[in-house]
Amino acid sequence: MRFLIFGDIIGRPGRKGVKYLLSQYRSSVDVVLVNVENSAGGFGITRKVYEELLDMGVDVMTSGNHIWDKKEVFEFIGEVDNLLRPANYPQGVPGRGYGVYEKKGVKFAVLNLMGRSLLDSNLDNPFLLFDQLSQELLKETPVLLVDFHAETTAEKWAFGLYADGRASAVYGTHTHVPTADQVILKKGTAYTSDVGMTGCWYSAIGMKPQEAIRRFTTGIPQKYEVEDREELVVNAILLEVEESTGKALKIERLQRYLTKEELSSIDL
Repeated sequence: MRFLIFGDIIGRPGRKGVKYLLSQYRSSVDVVLVNVENSAGGFGITRKVYEELLDMGVDVMTSGNHIWDKKEVFEFIGEVDNLLRPANYPQGVPGRGYGVYEKKGVKFAVLNLMGRSLLDSNLDNPFLLFDQLSQELLKETPVLLVDFHAETTAEKWAFGLYADGRASAVYGTHTHVPTADQVILKKGTAYTSDVGMTGCWYSAIGMKPQEAIRRFTTGIPQKYEVEDREELVVNAILLEVEESTGKALKIERLQRYLTKEELSSIDL
């Protein structure tokens, strides 16, 4: 089973980059996963953006700490089964943190977890929650993918080793910066610390750089806006998993810098 996985996509430029890469790869992969917590104006997701991504061919959407930034998400996150928020939010929080899906007759599970180092320490422990949820999900299918949305590579690496042999893949999101550490661990789990963002590359992790520079030079908080230049970077991973065992067979990092000319045919 072949998966195409995008990390954080930043606003309209990020969605345009996803659409471009899907025009190249959609027919050769079985499942497309995208982290959408920054997909609408750089913060959160709207129903319109959700439906736009579905139309592109995205199968499952994961998220992180920015999932609640657009308040309209509360109106529909409980109605759909393929828009996930981190599973380690407390009971009673709208939405779901995992799901079992089927494509071409093969079931696969996706679990969305969020780390606690330098993020929200009030969340349930993602390591211990994984113990519980993975047991349930692996009864349904041996193919289990985990979006581990976290700040530090130390926590991500530790979680990858912890899940080795129980998850088909653990891929990190959140920092927007791709890491060159893709590997298949000893017990068969594909791992990378961060897939990286899709958005404008000449930016401060997808945002207009002036506000970020002003914050770092003055210490005064700034309002961030999505950088909307046409020069985009697309970061993703290609993953191949053995359907019967759930073991990873291959993980490949993709990075494409796109020009205005390449994007001219992409209408969004």
